[in-house]
Amino acid sequence: MRQRNGGRGDEERGSAPSASELGWDDGLYDRGPGGPEDTAEPDAPGGSGDSDGSGRGDDGDGPRGSGGPAPARKPPSTVKRRVFRWFVVATSVLILGTAGVGYLYYRHLNGNLGRDALNLGDHKLDPSDPNGDGQRPLNILLLGSDSRASKANVDLGGSRADADRPPLADVQMLLHVSADRSNMSVVSIPRDTRVDIPKCTDNDDDEVYAATSDRINSSLQRGGPGCTVATWEALTGVPVDHFMMIDFAGVVSMADAVGGVPVCVKDNVQDVKSGLKLKKGRSVVRGEQALQWLRTRHGFGDGTDIGRAKAQHLYMSSMVRQLKAGTKLSDPSKMRDLAESATKALTVDHGLASVKQLYDLGNDLKRVPTGRITMATMPWQYSSGGSYVEPKPEDADKLFAMLRQDVALDGKDGKKARPDKPSEPADTAPPKAEIPVRVMNGTGTAVQAPVSGRAGNLAEWLNTQGFTQATADQTPKSQTDTIVSYATTDQRADALAVAKALGVPERLVKHSSAVRGVTLVIGADWRTGTAYPGSTPDTGDTGGSDGPSGEESGGSDDGGAEPEDEKAPDSADSLNGDDETACMDVNPNNVW
Repeated sequence: MRQRNGGRGDEERGSAPSASELGWDDGLYDRGPGGPEDTAEPDAPGGSGDSDGSGRGDDGDGPRGSGGPAPARKPPSTVKRRVFRWFVVATSVLILGTAGVGYLYYRHLNGNLGRDALNLGDHKLDPSDPNGDGQRPLNILLLGSDSRASKANVDLGGSRADADRPPLADVQMLLHVSADRSNMSVVSIPRDTRVDIPKCTDNDDDEVYAATSDRINSSLQRGGPGCTVATWEALTGVPVDHFMMIDFAGVVSMADAVGGVPVCVKDNVQDVKSGLKLKKGRSVVRGEQALQWLRTRHGFGDGTDIGRAKAQHLYMSSMVRQLKAGTKLSDPSKMRDLAESATKALTVDHGLASVKQLYDLGNDLKRVPTGRITMATMPWQYSSGGSYVEPKPEDADKLFAMLRQDVALDGKDGKKARPDKPSEPADTAPPKAEIPVRVMNGTGTAVQAPVSGRAGNLAEWLNTQGFTQATADQTPKSQTDTIVSYATTDQRADALAVAKALGVPERLVKHSSAVRGVTLVIGADWRTGTAYPGSTPDTGDTGGSDGPSGEESGGSDDGGAEPEDEKAPDSADSLNGDDETACMDVNPNNVW
């Protein structure tokens, strides 16, 4: 199997041409004496770079800029004008880099990017539906590869005997950005988590890797990052829109380009395995020392990968704060370094395969305030033998459900008006026979085939309950959670009536611009029966009308709490992006 990402070392790429050779004009950073003030944001190469707020580019379906040159560029007024914005986290965080580029240099940076297939599984989840305003949540899988397939990576990572070994994905984080871009959740999974890895087929050589159970970091060896994406979808039920993968050398070069990242330890720490050695208190880690911080396992917490994940969250939070502040990105030479480092370091899916698309993504992510960024670790427990970890029942399920249902992990969603819940009481639903209902079968997953005839069976049952306009739609779907969607706010009462009859909790009734009327998608969480699992459906003739407050008066008993009442479980060990007091506990065996 070919090597991924790490095989794109400097000796294979060739030396980068100078900025002047490739069209970079440093004069674009400076406003000439007496020149007019220009307060407008410069256009990105190939387009305006303005997002519609959906996170999906102009067509609402993904960051899909053409990558072509703009016919003209407005010269930036100061050194701090921003053109490129990036977000690559933990082993992969860089955002809001700034550079004015000529077209040839832009082409050069595009050529630096590595590209690979998004999902190598046989069964893929459908993308998240947009909310009532047409905005979609965005899910990006961030991977750190331990590839030694270049001299630089061998020098940094050691283990020369592993130079020919397919890389492992030792850092894995899912970045979830809410549909309205008000908050962001970043969830790590320990590398030693044992999971079901679905069947994957390598697009390059057609090698087929049978489904298996193994540590999640080994999924990268089964055809590439697309198999890791398929594994995450199977585990979490969260549809993954993009991935970004970075190697050892990329972490070092990017940490240098942004001037280092502030970190904190509660005691003097030394980890001979990673090489990290820091004094108690706050330090700024740069270059190789930044890589040591991100790789250190024995020095933190209990000496396992759990402590390492927390250290990566601390690093990521700190890096995001300083990049958003822009304090390290005012020097044109540093901008070139960051642009080169970022693009050489990255392997991305084909939906993010140009600098323009990364620019659009970064511009969109910039909207999230750091105080609404929450970093968490999947709730876990040791296996019975203690040789690996596994998802903690209930807590891990709750965390993944919050991501799927676009609920913020910080518990602050209740402080803003929710788009799928009108402020005024909903109208009373009409008679059931007057409510058209489209029923779709979404029960298939990466590890389970769809239940045949499921949509037809529930449509028939709804007919017996008086919803005589309920019909089955055979369009293939795949999603984990059952959802009742409605197209316009005046259909909310209709949707609630359908949900009430089935026992579907109100938190799973959503306003969506993707449907034409009331639509029931039966998810993988409801594979049998006519009542939603754990519920007591209402089959009376009241029509499902709302109470005085606009909340459904009947419904389920299985956890119908509104999302604003929820937050990540304590076992997720969450960290807020604004927390500048966070400091790592040091393993007593590694204090010097």
